[in-house]
Amino acid sequence: MALRTVRLDDETEKILKQVTKKTGWSVSTTLKRGVLVLRDEVGRSPKQSAFEIYRRLDLGPGGYAIVPSTDTRRGMQLALRRKSRR
Repeated sequence: MALRTVRLDDETEKILKQVTKKTGWSVSTTLKRGVLVLRDEVGRSPKQSAFEIYRRLDLGPGGYAIVPSTDTRRGMQLALRRKSRR
């Protein structure tokens, strides 16, 4: 059995005391049950693919690149020329 040291902020400590009072469980049992509940909750949540996460991001209008990413050297030169004309 492993021994763990956990730091809890005041709010979490207060909640832990409330739960142990209501249930009559020890702090150790309460934390074990909490970990088990979290494990079950994580197991139920659907996993999202990278595409689904990317699709939800707001990346703005786009279309502002002056050259393809394979030609960054030429793009930098063009950007510097445009900037120096101003």
